[in-house]
Amino acid sequence: MNQNTPPSLTGNDILAQLGEVVAQRRDQGEPDKSYVAKLFAKGLDQILKKVGEEATEVVIAAKDGDPQKLVYEVADLWFHSIVALAALQVRPEQVLAELARREGLSGLAEFAARSAPPTASGA
Repeated sequence: MNQNTPPSLTGNDILAQLGEVVAQRRDQGEPDKSYVAKLFAKGLDQILKKVGEEATEVVIAAKDGDPQKLVYEVADLWFHSIVALAALQVRPEQVLAELARREGLSGLAEFAARSAPPTASGA
């Protein structure tokens, strides 16, 4: 398959499959043979540092106005975000479920609900 041919898996399938591979490398990978296992061996702080670096590279690619570079950097960010999720035993499907829950909600209303201080009855 070349870069212009869409994969046969859906986006959700690809993220789930990637999450499974990352979890497997977390649990059974050898740091001298697997980049993911090496990240896990270095610990959560190193994983989060990589997420931060990739986020910065996304911003730079977007500011440069290069769509292909942006896609490449977002893929790196998503990958390292999945590694961070796996470090905390969270699966990509949980994030997808949260995005699905938010679909159709007003962005401003959803943000206000998250930002509202707790009520006396909900405290």
